Amino acid sequence: MAFVTRQFMRSVSSSSTASASAKKIIVKHVTVIGGGLMGAGIAQVAAATGHTVVLVDQTEDILAKSKKGIEESLRKVAKKKFAENLKAGDEFVEKTLSTIATSTDAASVVHSTDLVVEAIVENLKVKNELFKRLDKFAAEHTIFASNTSSLQITSIANATTRQDRFAGLHFFNPVPVMKLVEDTPGFIVNRLLVPYLMEAIRLYERGDASKEDIDTAMKLGAGYPMGPFELLDYVGLDTTKFIVDGWHEMDAENPLHQPSPSLNKLVAENKFGKKTGEGFYKYK
Repeated sequence: MAFVTRQFMRSVSSSSTASASAKKIIVKHVTVIGGGLMGAGIAQVAAATGHTVVLVDQTEDILAKSKKGIEESLRKVAKKKFAENLKAGDEFVEKTLSTIATSTDAASVVHSTDLVVEAIVENLKVKNELFKRLDKFAAEHTIFASNTSSLQITSIANATTRQDRFAGLHFFNPVPVMKLVEDTPGFIVNRLLVPYLMEAIRLYERGDASKEDIDTAMKLGAGYPMGPFELLDYVGLDTTKFIVDGWHEMDAENPLHQPSPSLNKLVAENKFGKKTGEGFYKYK
């Protein structure tokens, strides 16, 4: 998270506003909106790097599941990081968990936070409604950031009065393992990755090859750890559909952004991939 602090310190210091506005912004308290895999991972990384964190979602059941997942992930990290000192590993897990609180009411916790990171459904209207509401309750210095993987940051920021304190922070799944965080306009990875995934689906839809053969070909021929259909199921078919639908709406003539009948069918059947037990493949 340190790079976020440095980035916004630079932008604030270079402004022409009064000295009160030019003071350093130090991110100590982080609020993460969304307790899914991405949100939980972001909360874990923030807590493990010395920030106090509040993880927010709609129900206590979701948050309990998120907290359990974070603990399991932390224990895996501790097992590797403190292989020679199990006691230190346990202390690391407990200390990190102790800095993560949970809440079902975002408005009640953002007033005391320095950074809000949103990791909810990839839907512009839903994100705009969330940020418009939080904008009324968050402190003036609070930075807003979206983990969107495809939507224009300007379109989200315009729902608030803090366009100069709004950023895109695109983490990758699983957050504690993946080293990249994108804050570059355009999100390089997904602009290349999603068309690749969609072309794999089109190959399958045309009957050019089976999904199993396509996955095997990319793993053996390109050295990828997962084939495109395995990756689609891992990312979530619903997430992929949200991205493609959004791009298609903005650029309907682009052949890279055309919807997929088989993807749409699976999503309509609530077969989102690994998280639901079935997508292009079935999971036990």
